[in-house]
Amino acid sequence: MNYDEAMGMGKVEFGKMPPQAFLLGLLSAFDNRYQASADNFMKEITWKQFFAIICIKLCREAPTLNDLADVMGSSHQNVKQILLKLERKGFVSMTTDGKDRRKQRIVLTEQCREFCEKNDAPSQEIIGCIFEGIDEDKLRITIETIMTMERNVSKL
Repeated sequence: MNYDEAMGMGKVEFGKMPPQAFLLGLLSAFDNRYQASADNFMKEITWKQFFAIICIKLCREAPTLNDLADVMGSSHQNVKQILLKLERKGFVSMTTDGKDRRKQRIVLTEQCREFCEKNDAPSQEIIGCIFEGIDEDKLRITIETIMTMERNVSKL
């Protein structure tokens, strides 16, 4: 495969790079570009902070720090730093678990819920722009591929 033609770029020489290595690089570059765009869009919080909020909302019950680190695929220390910043901004609070006092549960605040509600429609517009021209079959295949990659990474 000629990646220069496929990407319409003349600035980089991909040579005989295998598609697996190219895809990993492409995902990393996309993540960096998306993070910069999302940080610029949201202003009040960073993309990583918003991602933590999204992951908290996905949990069936208020997660612990370890639960959230697992869902986010990040280290306990990184997630703790993100949560401390969100707590200072009034977006999350830590509460003691009712069954096990040693555990702290992460709860979204009313301020966070209002922020999410205010930013939901614009976020959906941005997501629509990012996925413009990509049909659902290709999207499903991409999701399946990345989920398989995720499972494989967890075996390392």
